[in-house]
Amino acid sequence: METQSQEYAPILKVAWTKFGQLDTVSGKRSKAHENMRRWIAIFGVLSTLFAILTALYPSDYPAVGGFILKLLLIASPIMASVLAAYVNKSFSSGDWLITRAGAEEVLKNIYTYRTILKNTPTRRVWLEKRLNETQRSVYRGMNGELVMETYKGALPPPSRFNPKDPNSDTGFHDLTGEEYFKYRLEDQLTWHVKKVNQKQKERTRLQLIILSAGAAGALFAALGGQFVLWVALAASLTTTFIGWQELRNLDLVVRNYSKVIMELNIISDHWLNLEEGEQTQTEFYKMVENTEKILWSRNVEYIKAMQEALKESDLEEEASLIHRVIQEQRNSDRLFKKDMEDAIFEQTASSMEETEETLSETFKETLGTLAEEASSEVVQAELAAMRDAIQEVGEDLAARMGLSSALDTIANEFDGVEIGRNTPTSILNDYISHYPKTSEVKG
Repeated sequence: METQSQEYAPILKVAWTKFGQLDTVSGKRSKAHENMRRWIAIFGVLSTLFAILTALYPSDYPAVGGFILKLLLIASPIMASVLAAYVNKSFSSGDWLITRAGAEEVLKNIYTYRTILKNTPTRRVWLEKRLNETQRSVYRGMNGELVMETYKGALPPPSRFNPKDPNSDTGFHDLTGEEYFKYRLEDQLTWHVKKVNQKQKERTRLQLIILSAGAAGALFAALGGQFVLWVALAASLTTTFIGWQELRNLDLVVRNYSKVIMELNIISDHWLNLEEGEQTQTEFYKMVENTEKILWSRNVEYIKAMQEALKESDLEEEASLIHRVIQEQRNSDRLFKKDMEDAIFEQTASSMEETEETLSETFKETLGTLAEEASSEVVQAELAAMRDAIQEVGEDLAARMGLSSALDTIANEFDGVEIGRNTPTSILNDYISHYPKTSEVKG
């Protein structure tokens, strides 16, 4: 292909490097933030679990077990608090969202450079200016702290292209209408369809877990007795998963991706409906402009950016109608969720009050008695027994390997000999030769 045989423009290498850097940083930070939030949620649930287990721990069981449970009860909320403070300090700026927006803006400008501006002599200067603006925006968005590693991977980055596929986009040559349709529009349409189905499955799974936890809480409350304590754990799980669902923002993501899929399908259908002579440069550029605007709108002010992408006057009213329908559906879903949560918590309200009071007293009692129990004769005796058992196992193992007697012999033979930097080599060699030989490989 003639366009592929041209020399790669240096500015494209710069642009792909910037995209790779921002894309990599965004992925790592997003994953780190998600993992941190997950551990905060886990420690929060564990705090409730250990409080319940501490309250239910039988008095005739070994005291050291209760002591360990109380240690875990104290440690869990402390760990959750430490992680929460770290997240607030390190992730409060939402830098992974800023770098993600920067990466998508660079990508949009790269495709504009390779399509609409491919016959424009000044496109190299244009792309350089766009890259400079993006870098300044990212710098300002991150509060003047541009801390990120230099990208040293393949170009274009493997996250967007498959270097093993000979038919994939090279990332550097100018694109025709058919190439852009295949490498960009169809690729993004397939990606969004796959993602929206994954997000829908995740949303359904979380909803089932929330409903199951709520039902378990109602069941524990109905059973009464010691089961009442477990209502707190069920409520903790329900609250945690509701918070996780809100953090993941799955409702908005599914709707946003669905909107993008619809718009990309419309653009795709129009291009495919054109006959060979009708696929002109004007239609090609129109496809590129609309596609890039729709993809960009996924990252910033979704509905507003989408309406700006619909330039035809007869579509503006339709876009407003879509906005109202989506907003009404959001309100309906929000009211339904609220009614569902109210119904669950109304059934367990009285039990929760009793449970919270019990667990609160358990936590306070634990703080007051932990140091006292640690120094008690019973706990110290059990800990000493555990140490003796471990020491006995070690001595027995040494005896079986024949090391004990050999080491005693060495100690007696070299009693009074001081081993140091001035010890003669002959004495050191003699000393080492007395150690038992093993079959282990040295080095």
